[in-house]
Amino acid sequence: MSVATGTGGGRVIAERYELSTLIGQGGMGQVWTAYDQRLDRRVAVKLLRPDKVAGQEADELRRRFVRECRVTAQVDHPGLVTVHDAGSEGAELFLVMQYVDGADLSDHLAEHDPYPWQWAVAVAAQLCAVLSAVHAVPIVHRDLKPRNVMVKQDGTVTVLDLGVASVMDTDTTRLTHTGSPIGSPAYMAPEQAMGGAVGPYTDLYALGVLLHELLSGDVPFSGSTALGVLHRHLYEPPLPVRRLRPEVPESLEALVLRLLAKDPQHRPASAQEVYEHLALLLPERGIPTGAPLDPTRPFLRPHAPWPDRARTPAPRPTAAPVAAERPDVAGAVDEVKRLLGEGRITQAVDILGAILPAAAEQHGEHSPVVRTLRKQYAATLMDDGQYRRALPELRRLADERATEAGQADPQSLRFRYEAAQCLEQLGEPAAALAEYRALLPYYENQYVAGDPELSLDVRRRIGHLLLALGDRTAAHDTLARLLHDVDRLRGPGHPLAAEIRRTLAWLGQVRG
Repeated sequence: MSVATGTGGGRVIAERYELSTLIGQGGMGQVWTAYDQRLDRRVAVKLLRPDKVAGQEADELRRRFVRECRVTAQVDHPGLVTVHDAGSEGAELFLVMQYVDGADLSDHLAEHDPYPWQWAVAVAAQLCAVLSAVHAVPIVHRDLKPRNVMVKQDGTVTVLDLGVASVMDTDTTRLTHTGSPIGSPAYMAPEQAMGGAVGPYTDLYALGVLLHELLSGDVPFSGSTALGVLHRHLYEPPLPVRRLRPEVPESLEALVLRLLAKDPQHRPASAQEVYEHLALLLPERGIPTGAPLDPTRPFLRPHAPWPDRARTPAPRPTAAPVAAERPDVAGAVDEVKRLLGEGRITQAVDILGAILPAAAEQHGEHSPVVRTLRKQYAATLMDDGQYRRALPELRRLADERATEAGQADPQSLRFRYEAAQCLEQLGEPAAALAEYRALLPYYENQYVAGDPELSLDVRRRIGHLLLALGDRTAAHDTLARLLHDVDRLRGPGHPLAAEIRRTLAWLGQVRG
């Protein structure tokens, strides 16, 4: 997103946010500083035009935008920009965020050449803390880059655009009609650019690119075209940073090379693991210089006030404890229906989780009432993006149904299919791939539980997971066979056929 300046001419969004100064714009939309008239504070407002990036998928993008912003708002971490509000107005989507006073990491790097390697370690360590919290939801950022990272005046790092990057997954991990990836090719992991399944490992690759750039002054792979950049990501080894800066510790160089591994399975297992390696290189406790925008300061004086002077916090009132009451199952079910009808999914999840034990006690663990509630609970957890909590519920439902009606029972298979989706979202591509492969024979057997639509979708997911796991030959063969069947069953103009054809064309160019 390019930087721009301008005034909002007094335009008010959602009858509340008065636009002030245009601070950035790009193909997706604009970012403004704004004034929250209701709470008398400065905020940042991002305006998006779905019709400019999604074509016929604009309505679906709007739906996903609201959902993903709600999921993003669940992440509570000081290193993640706070989401205040989200919605739509006219042809635009809007996202209202905390205003961050500082410099984006790209400008911070440009102003400090060479960038101190201790600063690079401090920035990466803070980013690991954010990513660890984000991946636990689970959410994958998908667009981690210096322009999406702010260094605040006190040296703390704040990550931007989580909700927007997540909702744009349909576009950032697919190919455009011209065969070029949408997003930031310089920071894009091979599996993401190829349309494969993304996971926490995808963000770790982007972190490796970012860390390489901070240490060397440039991204590891650049080029005049997106295809050229992707080809280098796939086939060229990155230049070890110590060849450019010998003072960089060997262990830091080794970590960057692990993060930039072509195969996701060869990268560190988690952001937590990366942090543990970086922690050995962080500065010891000490007195900071006092200069602003020093990312080592949070480690030199953890939790110290900024500026360095004592402040007395205002007293906060304490709420009186509320006595626990036995849940009313029937009333709770009616309340859940009302909340779901109003789109208040997170509240519905909390109520369902609370009434299940009471319902099991009143009606029996295997009663139709409890079974129905458990199905609703699992489905609502998935709709709320809480895949880690949904997974055991779905597995339990699948096993219970299979015990009663057999392994080929359509409901049991559906629960297993949704459990595989959870594994995919949780960044476990190998486990998800194994589950989809186990399901596929049932969906292809018309005498058992054949479902042509689900069969096509499972095969598509298998192809994308193979890409994510770095097996491009198997992915190409899987998608090529799928394209042949989609053309035969649905016609060459079907959207799925067009998507697969673009992916195969891109894959063929890169392989060539």
